[in-house]
Amino acid sequence: MPKLPPQYEEKVYAGWLGKCIGVRFGAPVENWTYHQIRDYIGTLDKYLPLAEGKVFQPDDDTSVPMILLRAIEDYGENVQADDIAKTLLNYIGDQHGTFWWGGYGISTEHTAYLNIKNGINPPLSGSIELNGATVAEQIGGQIFSDIWGLLIPGNIKKAADFARKASSVTHDRNGIYGGMFIAALVSAAFYCKEPVVLINEALKVIPEDSVYAQMVCQVLGYYQTNPSEWRACYDFIDKRFGYDKFSGIVHIIPNAAIIVMGLLYGGGDFSRTLQITNMAGWDTDCNVGNVGAVMGVAVGIEGIPDYWRLSQNDMFTASGLIGSANIIDIPNAASRIVSMGKKISGEPLFMEKKRRYDFEFPGATHGFRFEGDQRNILDIQQLNFEDRGSLKGIVRLLKKKQDMSLFVDTYFHPKDLQSSFYASGFSPTIFPGQSLEARICIPKDGPESILVGLFVYDDEAEVYHQGPSINLVPGVWQTLNWKLPHLYNACIGKVGLRFRNLSSDLWRGIFFLDYLEWQGRPSFTQELSHLNMEYGGAEGWTYHRGYWRVEDDGYHGSGVEINESYTGDLYWSDVDLDLTLKPLIGDLHGLLFRVKGALHSYAAALIPGKLALFKKENGKFTEVTSIEFNWKYNQRYQIIVNVHDATIKVKLEDVTLEWTDQELPYLTGQIGLLCGANSHTCFEMIHVS
Repeated sequence: MPKLPPQYEEKVYAGWLGKCIGVRFGAPVENWTYHQIRDYIGTLDKYLPLAEGKVFQPDDDTSVPMILLRAIEDYGENVQADDIAKTLLNYIGDQHGTFWWGGYGISTEHTAYLNIKNGINPPLSGSIELNGATVAEQIGGQIFSDIWGLLIPGNIKKAADFARKASSVTHDRNGIYGGMFIAALVSAAFYCKEPVVLINEALKVIPEDSVYAQMVCQVLGYYQTNPSEWRACYDFIDKRFGYDKFSGIVHIIPNAAIIVMGLLYGGGDFSRTLQITNMAGWDTDCNVGNVGAVMGVAVGIEGIPDYWRLSQNDMFTASGLIGSANIIDIPNAASRIVSMGKKISGEPLFMEKKRRYDFEFPGATHGFRFEGDQRNILDIQQLNFEDRGSLKGIVRLLKKKQDMSLFVDTYFHPKDLQSSFYASGFSPTIFPGQSLEARICIPKDGPESILVGLFVYDDEAEVYHQGPSINLVPGVWQTLNWKLPHLYNACIGKVGLRFRNLSSDLWRGIFFLDYLEWQGRPSFTQELSHLNMEYGGAEGWTYHRGYWRVEDDGYHGSGVEINESYTGDLYWSDVDLDLTLKPLIGDLHGLLFRVKGALHSYAAALIPGKLALFKKENGKFTEVTSIEFNWKYNQRYQIIVNVHDATIKVKLEDVTLEWTDQELPYLTGQIGLLCGANSHTCFEMIHVS
């Protein structure tokens, strides 16, 4: 057997697409009972509508797997439970966003997080011995574990072992077995479509005397004697494994029984499986998300009806500490999974850098949208054109001197989301100063009168900025390039292409977009007092912990522990930074750079009597060099930092520091603001270039 199955990439895309479809389908009726759904809604066969103009909100079911994926990216294919624990501390806000923070001893993840934060390592952090069975056997170990099956196809024992390690950070016993069972289901689905066979395969990885395995066997046995009526099976489950039989808020066993029932009575049909699972109630977004992942892999892209995909439009939003990583799309998430799956399997990775938006997966739209005064673009579709994946735009009509736009969102405000319960905040995925590139073509029979140019939209100023246009030559692929200018107080919310017709003839036809990409050094200035507050941090900034607020003179941070707020991208490398701040209370006030999450960064900061440079490793700041500097409270200071490769230069008035990190330097990362424990800092302005 080959290390990876045929069409691995497409099946991963289908599996993650199925997961996202299931979560969105189930979310509106989360925690409804079977009877409430039956009596108030009846048949659930399609999405319940979002409010007009809203984007589906971040959800823990899809956010946490993206964070678990970072454990592989950061620690490699031999990742252990301790590494996953550190990953959670690094990429999740301290008791906000991502998880349900219901309280210690109530929420499983909240309990385990505080255990880890306070030095209790896995498996004790999630154990029954420490937390009790009620907390340790809730649903969380199950709902996030489809990611391990996607990463490790066709090897149920290995997929289950990864799930065991991950689930042991927060859960125990049946809470772990559920994660192992789901991982095995997804892993097996790469080679098998038959639900009964999948379930029997997944049973092999968990103890046969466990409550979880016994429940699965009983539901399977009921199905084999009563294969036609799922509602009767639900009654069987409710009587033996209902919520009243188990303690806690959302126990794993009742919901796992619904998953098994949905798979069996869905009969291998994607839609029917999701519909049955959803109409059974309880933790619907979790349960339907899990069966969506299993069925997406099993049936592939061709087995997922278009009506699920059209309104999904390949988009989902995530919740984690890295705000720019929270704006993501399903194909790019699938590509990350595929890369790590190949790494685990030992298969070579292609050396060619993947474009940000490349339309290679069948039907992939990457969340692109279109706008115009008269709905000029009728539709967009993915297809292969001249042997490469492209986004096809179908133009209804474009009149003389009329504009139409094709674009993708690069930032979301709270008003844009259906809900922000799990949201950690966002940072734009593109910043002023970076360089845009796109490749586009119109067919040979197209007009010669079409201009196209790259543009961005600044949400803060509510203005468009557009690069130079080119005249499209029919039948020729053409590349557009544009370096964004330095901008002040900008928050770029859209990136795309704008078309204009120079002819009096109407344009009805098509165009093809091969890719859209941006990269390079940012260049911008923010007067931080001008920002709005969103998601607990300033607009475009996430925060790890502390009380952050915008007041008349700046962006203020304070708190009883070390407090940090971040913006930018994990992949920024060399930068020049210029921060104006005012220390008000306490002993630590500074600028963070090469931030790789909450546990890893550099900092240039004011400490008592000094300007100091720090390196933070695993959450601990170590002073690497310093110089005497007699700073005072309520005075304004300008800290200038230049970072090139592993060398850092810091300037403050007439003193300077220089240091080269010669031991595992951080070469990329975000930027951030630092306010110490029991401190209060006002941050006024930052220049980035």
